[in-house]
Amino acid sequence: MKRLMILLRTLRAVTFDSVLVRLLPTALLFVVALVVAVVVPEFELLDGLAVWLSCVFMALAVVLAVLYSLRPNMHWVQLVPLVAMLAIAVARVGIGSFMTPVLVLPIIWLATSEGVRWVVVAGLAAVGALALEFTWPGASVGSIEGMLSVVFTPLALMIVAATVNRIAGENRRSASVNEQLTRQRESMLDEAVDLVGQLRANEAQLKENEGRLQASGHLLRSVLDSVSRQSVIGTDLTGLIDVWNTGAETILGLRAKEAVGWRHIHEFHRGEELDDRARELGYPAGATVLNPGFSALVEYARLGGSEDRDWHYVRDDGSATPVHVTVTPRVDENGRTVGYIFVGTDISERKELSRLQDEFVGLVSHELRTPISSILGYLELMRDDTDAPLSDEQRHYLGVAERNAHRLLRLVGDLLFTAQVTAHKFPIEAAEVDVNALVEAAVESARPVSKRGNVLLLSKPAAAAPIVHGDATRIAQACDNLLSNAIKFTPRGGTVTVSVSVTSGAEGSFARVAVRDTGMGIPPDEIAQLSTRFFRASTATRSAVQGVGLGLSITKAIVTAHGGELSADSEVGVGTTFAFTLPLLRVGETESDGRQVHEAS
Repeated sequence: MKRLMILLRTLRAVTFDSVLVRLLPTALLFVVALVVAVVVPEFELLDGLAVWLSCVFMALAVVLAVLYSLRPNMHWVQLVPLVAMLAIAVARVGIGSFMTPVLVLPIIWLATSEGVRWVVVAGLAAVGALALEFTWPGASVGSIEGMLSVVFTPLALMIVAATVNRIAGENRRSASVNEQLTRQRESMLDEAVDLVGQLRANEAQLKENEGRLQASGHLLRSVLDSVSRQSVIGTDLTGLIDVWNTGAETILGLRAKEAVGWRHIHEFHRGEELDDRARELGYPAGATVLNPGFSALVEYARLGGSEDRDWHYVRDDGSATPVHVTVTPRVDENGRTVGYIFVGTDISERKELSRLQDEFVGLVSHELRTPISSILGYLELMRDDTDAPLSDEQRHYLGVAERNAHRLLRLVGDLLFTAQVTAHKFPIEAAEVDVNALVEAAVESARPVSKRGNVLLLSKPAAAAPIVHGDATRIAQACDNLLSNAIKFTPRGGTVTVSVSVTSGAEGSFARVAVRDTGMGIPPDEIAQLSTRFFRASTATRSAVQGVGLGLSITKAIVTAHGGELSADSEVGVGTTFAFTLPLLRVGETESDGRQVHEAS
């Protein structure tokens, strides 16, 4: 069984290019030559021992060939043809020169080995093989022809070996190149297969992305079309319209197919409004840009920002609709601006409501001012009438009537002032104003109110008096409004702090007046609406605090008219801080350190 396994392993190792297969022709010719020499009577065996030794050496060569076939990584495989040449050389001693042609096969084998050195080895081995018959024990000295054949025959064989070696080397190089090309082709084929696989995967991904993109497009289209009360218009960088939703159809009276790809956004605006806006931005119509009207619409968006502004859209029938338009840039995946989005809201109702409100405020304030003034005049005459003096009870009633009449007169004044603010017509009588002194006067005026409400009033003027350029009466009105609100919204036992300071920044130096209270606070989502006329915070309405919602709108208008800003910071249940800044003209001399005024305990 073991011998059978060895035989099977040997047969599996025998391949077309194995050492055993390469030795097989030499071994077969060797055996045939021996058989012929033994069988044919004309051949004379010269040395029987040499014949048996040659068979041993050839058997050894076969064993070596089997080993090299089983272990192809073994070195010095040329040992097999050298042993075979030794077997042939010994056989020549036994049967004569009849065996000489068989030498050609192992010599060619050696010649095909890589390197010129094997040509030399083959030649020397041939010399040794041919000279053995003259050096074998008991051999006679050969003839001159025999001796010469020992020299010239190997030379001829060496020439043949060199030629074979060169051809074999070229074949090996060609085979190496072909192998490299084959590997490259296989690698390229593998890459091509991988690329095809990737392309198929990318194609599937592309189809999936295309489907998602189409779904997103349908969703976006549905969302845009569902916005029916606002117009959403998209344009490219030249203003050519490429997006037009149902809201735009409703507001402008034009269908999408009549606008998209055909009309430009500035065609739906009043020319005079575009010209005015272009001049505001510093380039009169036609002076600096090819299309100043469109540039006036998108200037802020072109710079990467956004703009909210009131315009008039011109409908297809020529009528105009007031709209509030927000313009933002459209960007691609690389962040580059590729167009613009115009979101417009019809403000016709708001404009009409505002107009009616202004008319009502103006009418009511003018109609009330005269009778209230008359009432106050007659109340004063009653109080000062010496012919019919009033009793203490009557004077008390008269005082209540006067206070409410003055309150009503102040309300009428506020209404008139808000009407002037809306019309941008309220006057400013500017002069140098000491903010410290103005705030101190406001604090003194608020003392009686804070005392009645049991509110601690703290005053912290600036170390050096800040001087601003403005209307002292209007600035004092702003301080009075903030102080009045702070005291009014602070519960009994609370604190109101008024501070004056000087701040500096990139835009210059400012005088800052801050009024901080410990009142009920204002919800964060309502702070932005505090300067709107008639707006009152939810905390004020729940606590039934008196007021109509005009004080902060008047204060903001006054501060804005002086080039300042009004800010608010509040937390519900903790308190509120209102502050406004005014551009600083200069800083006066030091008047006082901060001091505290306690009005009630």
